[in-house]
Amino acid sequence: MFYTQRTVRHCLSKAISGVVVVSLAYSISMTCAEAADGGTTGQPPEPLFDEGRFEGEPERNWSLIVGVGGSYQPEYEGSDEHKLSPIPVVLFTYGEWLEIDPRGVTVAALRHDGFALAGRVGYESGRDKDDGDRLRGLGEIDFAATVGARASYTWNALELYAAIDQTIDGSESLIGTFGAEYKAPVTERLILGANIEATVANDKHMEAYFGVNASQSARSGLPEYKAEAGLKRVDLSASATYILTDNWLLRGEAGVGVLTGDAADSPIVEQDVQPSVSLFVGYRF
Repeated sequence: MFYTQRTVRHCLSKAISGVVVVSLAYSISMTCAEAADGGTTGQPPEPLFDEGRFEGEPERNWSLIVGVGGSYQPEYEGSDEHKLSPIPVVLFTYGEWLEIDPRGVTVAALRHDGFALAGRVGYESGRDKDDGDRLRGLGEIDFAATVGARASYTWNALELYAAIDQTIDGSESLIGTFGAEYKAPVTERLILGANIEATVANDKHMEAYFGVNASQSARSGLPEYKAEAGLKRVDLSASATYILTDNWLLRGEAGVGVLTGDAADSPIVEQDVQPSVSLFVGYRF
């Protein structure tokens, strides 16, 4: 999921600030009215109003959103059948340098004039041989950790980015992603976003997920196939985040991925167009 944490955090902060301002104005008016009444009755005047006592708490430099939702997506990359899966969501940010989301942990090492460079640790979920009929006899691809780096440039509401991730064990994949994301608040409560992304992968990744060797061919009945490094897929997505209250928010996303090159031509692939949708509700602490 591609979540606009900083934009949501900004909008929520504005909403909370609005409540504080209204409460402060009401408190001031009531205090002034009481002081005026005291003056007309001849009683001693109340002490001067101390506005500092009612100032809001200093703005936090961290944000935590916890939620739950679901996604509807292909059973495996290249499948023509879809499944509904629950999604637990935890989104944590600390300042401008630490982000934790369902994809992993990102730590920004450098930020300057819109440019950012970050390191990240995540995971590759692998693939289960029971996810589809065509996978029987191909074996499983193990779950594995990933390490990588991400560079980006942000200009107003547009972010351009490039990332590279290496899988430790599992498929031993080396994957690069390049993309552009636009996100901006339309109203005080509604945030819209759009994203386009291209994914390239090395030989090991392509062979693991789209290749069929001799032994796999004998077990599965699929023809032998060698998948080589190159552009694997292109993804387009659109998202909408709605701030329900000062703490609750709702987010939906719809996207479509198109497998290309050796990935699209693989006998494992039943459909090269891969649509998906997701929806979740979250609570901001």
